[in-house]
Amino acid sequence: MKAAVLEKPNYIQVQNLEKPVPKANEIRIRLKSTGICGSDVHLFLGDRLLPVPTVLGHEGLGIIEAIGSQVGGFQIGQRVVIEPNIPCGSCRFCQQGRGNICPNKQVIGVNSPGCFAEYICLDADFCWKLPDSISDEDAVCIEPLAVAVHALQVSSVSSKGPIAIVGLGAIGLLLCQLALTKGYEVWVKDLNDDKQSLAVDMGAGVLPTEGLESFLYDQEVAAIFDCVGVAKATNLILETAPRGSEVILVGLANEAAQFVPLKIAREGISILPSIIYDHPNDFAETIDLIAKDKIHPGQIISGRFPLDRIEEAMALAVSGKATKIVLDME
Repeated sequence: MKAAVLEKPNYIQVQNLEKPVPKANEIRIRLKSTGICGSDVHLFLGDRLLPVPTVLGHEGLGIIEAIGSQVGGFQIGQRVVIEPNIPCGSCRFCQQGRGNICPNKQVIGVNSPGCFAEYICLDADFCWKLPDSISDEDAVCIEPLAVAVHALQVSSVSSKGPIAIVGLGAIGLLLCQLALTKGYEVWVKDLNDDKQSLAVDMGAGVLPTEGLESFLYDQEVAAIFDCVGVAKATNLILETAPRGSEVILVGLANEAAQFVPLKIAREGISILPSIIYDHPNDFAETIDLIAKDKIHPGQIISGRFPLDRIEEAMALAVSGKATKIVLDME
């Protein structure tokens, strides 16, 4: 099979690898398309070093081609989407229902072969069958939308309260679309005018550059979602968060951020983490939202490339100008 292998930072190459054989509990999927995630970009750039050459990619959509001997409830030819973060199920965090922070979780495209390939084998419990009502364009965006679904659940703010989203990559835009769908008043900010305009077209308002703290307070913004992934942005958000608000960390910077503990404590500001999603509830809710025609995440797709043009696709993703790039395997 063809697969795009990250050999070292900034060097990814399509190679011919052996087609995987499913274990007894696994399904082999012939991939149709895979989204490029911001985490794939960071891995490509070497912001996080992988110990061995790796097939990246985790936002996979495909067709079942082979089924392991212990798997039931699936049929050859069914369309499925991949849930790529697989908790161990036995550690204390998994036992508490917090598998999203499982220290032993298997992550497709990081510590096991990913979806920048023609085929992948995966534990059947993390393969989700899709109704015909969900288009391929929406289906390939289910995984990042599940991240947004989880982030919105982390906040205690109901849909009656205004929220702000800073950073309009794929997750920020999907969070914007989701929150508007659920009735929130949404304010956004991004350095990219095109991404900001897309959010405005969805129905969001734009945060001002000057006087941000007073604006957030006057608008009674109760939650700010940090979807940037850069520490300087996190610092600014914590400096300007209004009294009594929540700051939800979604775009996770890997460098140190700073805040003044006195401000955080005196003004009752909560800092809340949001990482991936909970299995299985968040994926189930995400698929249900799309199936019921309440949201169409595929609207953020801005470019498609065949797998053979992976280097061109990654270069565009690195530029930050695209909203969502998809690789097509067929």
